[in-house]
Formats: sequence, structure tokens, C-alpha cells
Amino acid sequence: MPASNRLTGINILVTRPAHQCAFLADGIRAMGGNPILFPVLEIADVADLTPLIDLINRLDEFDWAIFVSPNAVNKAMQLISKQRALPSHLKIAAVGKGSADTLRQYGVNEVLIPTEHFDSEALLKQAQLQDMAGQRIVIFRGNGGRQLLGDTLMQRGALLEYAECYQRKKPDVDIAPLLAAWSQGEIHAVIITSSEGLHNLFDIIGKLGQQLLKSTPIFTAHERIAQTAKDLGLERIVKTPPTGDKGLLESLQVYFNS
Repeated sequence: MPASNRLTGINILVTRPAHQCAFLADGIRAMGGNPILFPVLEIADVADLTPLIDLINRLDEFDWAIFVSPNAVNKAMQLISKQRALPSHLKIAAVGKGSADTLRQYGVNEVLIPTEHFDSEALLKQAQLQDMAGQRIVIFRGNGGRQLLGDTLMQRGALLEYAECYQRKKPDVDIAPLLAAWSQGEIHAVIITSSEGLHNLFDIIGKLGQQLLKSTPIFTAHERIAQTAKDLGLERIVKTPPTGDKGLLESLQVYFNS
């Protein structure tokens, strides 16, 4: 790779959950940068799997199954694969390309996904999800989460159930080494991939870290996360193309070589 396209000497804080950061971290390393892995979300199993297994056994009752994240795909499909086959009539949708790619790993190839931005708003624009009168839908997701997708589908006439198949937790970490490096100017950018993750990071790093964060470029692909960053008083927000990790890597390359 030409020197002008490299990230030599650039330390980038990657806040994605540990099991989801390999591609992004490898891409940063391939450009000569140094990814500093600092997960601000932990993904754990739900405490009681019984409701989820019961729902999986009732999948024949549903017309649509929607997966909100790769985590939802992995946690749900691992259980589904042990219990049964997916019903042949069940239509599958996913909020983003990452979820669709993960579904393919389980042999699910026909997946409705947005064509431009990858979020609930974009999925709700798809023609297949407009007239939902009487359609039975299950949404596989983590604990809590945004209500927009489910609420809108119910407004369109759908009969909806949620299947919570994982828990998101704020990790308990030693922040001192990160703050020491950051205070010495050794953190040059931060990658944020969820609003919840940004809130967790803000809480974890405390007042000193928050001041450091305000003077550090924040890279994110989602307008909603960018707005969350603005609401928290962050100013150096770099909006990347909605093309996943590829867009993040391209934006880092452009930013640090301009």
C-alpha cells in the first residue's frame, strides 16, 4: 500500500465487542495503524433460555423473523439449529448487511435487507414491510433496545413478539492504562459503532476521559450515533460511508492522509 494511504503511527481505539472486532482491527493493522481494543459492550447469554426455546418451537406460527444484529443471528440460530429447521414459509429480514452475512453462515440465503443505510428506518422503507395487516412477526434482539422497528410494524397491522436472545452489559474494566496513554496524546481516533456503546464509553472513562474524548476524532457510520455524540458535547465527529467496516477504514485513511 502506498505510504500516502497508510496509518503508520496512528493509534485507534476500537470499542466494538471483542468477538466482532477482528476484521476492523486487521484492516487497521494492514494499513500500518495500531488498533487498541477496548470493548465497551459485553454480549452474554440470557439468564433463562426457556422463553426463547418455547418461541423457537412455535416458529411455524410466524410469517416473518427479523434479526436486528449479528449477535441476534448467532445466539438465535445456534439454538434454532439444535431444535429444528426453519419453517419453509418463514420470510427472513435483517437490519443490516452484517446480519445477512451471518445468516448465510447458517444456510439462510434469502434475506430482506435495506438497500442503502443499514438501520431500522431503512428496513422499514422496504416495500415488503408496508402492508403488514395480520402478519405475525418475531424480532430476535438483545435485552431492551430500540422500539422503533416493532412499534412501526404494529402500527402497520402486524402481530409482534420479541425474542430476547442475548444481553448487552457494560464491562467492568481498569481504565487507568487507557487514560494514561490518552493523556500523553497516544490515542488519535475512536471508532464507535453503537449509541449504547458510546454512552458506556462516556460512563467508563469518567470526567478526565470525557475531556480527552471531546478533543479526539470520533468515527461512526450512523447518523443516530453522530447525533448522540453531539448531544454528549463531542465536536470532532467524522461521519463515514454506510458500508460497514470498509467505510470506516476508508474514512480513517482519508482523514489521516489529508
